[in-house]
Amino acid sequence: MPGSPSDGAAGDPYATVYDLAVIGAGCAGLAGAVTASERGLSVALLDTAGRIGGQFYRHPDPAVGAVRPEALHHDWSAFAGLRRRLEAGDVVHLAGHHVWTVERQDGAEVRWTVHAVTGADGDGEHPVRVQARTVLLATGAYERQLPFPGWTLPGVVGAAGAQAMLKAGLVLPGRRVVVAGSGPLLLAVAGSLASAGARVPAVVEAAGYLGYARRPAVLAADPQKLAEAVVHGAALLKHGVRLRTRSAVTQVHGTDRVEGVTVSRVDRDWRPVRGTGRRIACDALAVGHGLVPQTELATSLGCATRRTEDGTHALALDALQRTSVPGLWAAGETGGIGGAQLARVEGEIAGIAVAAQVRGEPGPARDGRVRELRRRRERMRAFADAMAAVHAPGKGWAEWLDDATEVCRCEEVPAGAVREAVDAYGARDARTVKLLTRAGMGWCQGRMCGAAVARLAAGEATLSPLPSPERRPLAGPVPLDVLGALDPGEPSAAPARPAEQPDTDLPDGDAGPRH
Repeated sequence: MPGSPSDGAAGDPYATVYDLAVIGAGCAGLAGAVTASERGLSVALLDTAGRIGGQFYRHPDPAVGAVRPEALHHDWSAFAGLRRRLEAGDVVHLAGHHVWTVERQDGAEVRWTVHAVTGADGDGEHPVRVQARTVLLATGAYERQLPFPGWTLPGVVGAAGAQAMLKAGLVLPGRRVVVAGSGPLLLAVAGSLASAGARVPAVVEAAGYLGYARRPAVLAADPQKLAEAVVHGAALLKHGVRLRTRSAVTQVHGTDRVEGVTVSRVDRDWRPVRGTGRRIACDALAVGHGLVPQTELATSLGCATRRTEDGTHALALDALQRTSVPGLWAAGETGGIGGAQLARVEGEIAGIAVAAQVRGEPGPARDGRVRELRRRRERMRAFADAMAAVHAPGKGWAEWLDDATEVCRCEEVPAGAVREAVDAYGARDARTVKLLTRAGMGWCQGRMCGAAVARLAAGEATLSPLPSPERRPLAGPVPLDVLGALDPGEPSAAPARPAEQPDTDLPDGDAGPRH
């Protein structure tokens, strides 16, 4: 397996037209790449990181000298199996490749051009192009952050970010760390931090767990999730970590860095209950309110999306992981947050389906292995839907904010400015607020603050004020000289023509792909 474009065994990895380009080397991308390769396809696997595994299987650089990196992971054997298959095959792994757009060229044969810049952080600024007949998008997700007073203080980190610090660098965000937000990730993060030596005085969960009990059939069909919950619960008990449900961190205290947090009881809509605030001393806060599918590349190409149970947008996919744009597949969190096991299943389905199409083989849906994988996927998707519904943000979280709370960190726009845009100037949507205040116009382009701005703009008008997925021509930062060097005669990155027929196989009944 070539490890980089400079690997002599690979020749020039940019001169080849691959059967499949996989974007993302996490669970879904790895499973899709090795499956397609084992079925005879030429495959290029592009990823921003220097090593495979994605966020879930992020592990220390060899220079750190970790003796047992697997000790920080769940289900490490599954990753080890994928890694062995990758090393034994012919997949061209292009590490440190930051994909910023994908183009489609129509002709006698449809081809896709994947544009990327190289470097650990895209700072190598060497533009490259990879051409392929088909593309599998496995770009994962990013954390959803809801603002509250003090959330910009040093010592406040994302919950997933805290876990990444531990897995990648074997470091802790602090010695006494409160873990807060919503979702099952919090339990895993708290367990990992406590096992690594941090004192975790509390896990603060804004939702309750009774919502799971209302779907007993879904729980019974996926006993592995129950087993994971027991493992996490046992870890919290072992380390004396207190779990506080229906509660939220509504303020962070400190001057130069975190010195403590206020934890308040919240009602069913996540509104703070007056008089319930309690201060907890800590020097770090790991906070996250779930995950949001990363769909920029797909939506820029015109792929249809669906609304998930927690109000975000995921890609609309058919039974074989096809998007609404012919030639584009997706797997893992891009189709809805569901975890590593589900991502591996979807990646394998996609790999089989792509191989069947490229090789002209009929009927992958009748493949016995595909039928088995689909049954497992449906069971796990049902659990993921239940999980999303239980931990969906309540609309009352906007009451955590005072007017001085920064909502858009990039442009330093406080909540008061957004409220003024709504109350004084009549803004009713995030786009208008953006034009009036610059909220969402900074480096992250609204990926972090978009949900908060839309919620404030909507006021009490709607129960689900999250923004629709915006089409961004660039999925990530790219140097101007790279854009300037593009041949003006090349096809534009205009959205490809999506399929016209709806797909009734989608679980939520939305219009979707059919090929």
